[in-house]
Amino acid sequence: MQWAVYIKGFRAWLQVERSMSFNTIEAYCSDIEKLSRYTQTNGDLLPGDLTLAHLQDFVKALASISIEASSQSRILSGIRSFFRYLMLENIIRVDPTELLEMPKIGRKLPEVLSQEEIEKMIDSIDLSNQQGERNKAILEVLYGCGLRVSELTELKLTNLFLDEGYIIIIGKGNKQRLVPIGPKVAKQIQLYKDHVRIHLPIKRGHENILFLNHYGRKLTRAMIFVIVKRTGELAGITKAISPHTFRHSFATHLVENGADLRAVQDMLGHAFITTTEIYTHIDREYLRENILKFHPLNKN
Repeated sequence: MQWAVYIKGFRAWLQVERSMSFNTIEAYCSDIEKLSRYTQTNGDLLPGDLTLAHLQDFVKALASISIEASSQSRILSGIRSFFRYLMLENIIRVDPTELLEMPKIGRKLPEVLSQEEIEKMIDSIDLSNQQGERNKAILEVLYGCGLRVSELTELKLTNLFLDEGYIIIIGKGNKQRLVPIGPKVAKQIQLYKDHVRIHLPIKRGHENILFLNHYGRKLTRAMIFVIVKRTGELAGITKAISPHTFRHSFATHLVENGADLRAVQDMLGHAFITTTEIYTHIDREYLRENILKFHPLNKN
């Protein structure tokens, strides 16, 4: 019962003090509930009773049920925030997570599409129906702006400044950023707005959302995944792709073509440049070409 009270307070703290998104708050609270259930097997321990050894055993338990290191790391991030909250509220005097080591995560690079594969996907869309124009706009925005899927579904008409060449994105933690938008993508959005969206029976509360289903409601994250997967299959793409593949491709292609890493960081909405460095890998051939072209020892 007491765990539920602590989790309720933690939820309010994340929302009010940390201004975290709904999805992040739900994930963090779910992580604390996992820890709470684990303590029930160890004598119903309360947060103040937990030691570093208890948390290390909890990590081992996660690993034993084949939870990947990346997922373990996310869970422990939520738990660290929870104990930070308890310290700030003077509920506990010692933070048992201070010496808790995060699991080592191997650098796993996501799948990336070539420019030709992305063009092939976009060209495969049937534009003879209303959903085709919308889906083309969705793919072009994903690739042309590097948005997260949640940012795409929440994209608002009042945040579009197509004539000026940028859009306003509300990212993680409700942080605002300006993202440039190219004329080709802006034109496709305008086509969708003027010839498809205008004819939809828009439901109350969804008037300001850009991308809608045929019922006039905001598209779900799951529907964006379906659109991307089906379009990939139609184009004959055999890679395992998702909306995030377009975000990774956006960043990778920018870096490969000489974009400044800090500019890419700003466009992606990363808080730290290190995240961008990991996220935007440069393929070996690109590195090889640059070394051969620019290193003094390779010049005649």
